[in-house]
Amino acid sequence: MPIYEYRCSECGHEQEVMQRVSDPLLTDCPACGKPSLRKLVSAAGFQLKGSGWYVTDFKGGGAKPAEKKASEDSKPAAKEAACGEGACSACAPN
Repeated sequence: MPIYEYRCSECGHEQEVMQRVSDPLLTDCPACGKPSLRKLVSAAGFQLKGSGWYVTDFKGGGAKPAEKKASEDSKPAAKEAACGEGACSACAPN
């Protein structure tokens, strides 16, 4: 629920009120009792700062996927050398 600020134009009394958007505006001042309460326009209570708040911040700005290492490509050759150069059924060419 939003918080609205009101000020009396007669006595200057200010107050903050939690109201639904659909609730009627307050008109009677609690301090002087006159129907001169006006709703104030104020800035939002928070600001969106930093990266990640816009659609463009997520397109292509992330880390690139890791590339294959050269040692992963040489694993079959290492297996052949370890078991007798293709002598076993696991290392034998198809």
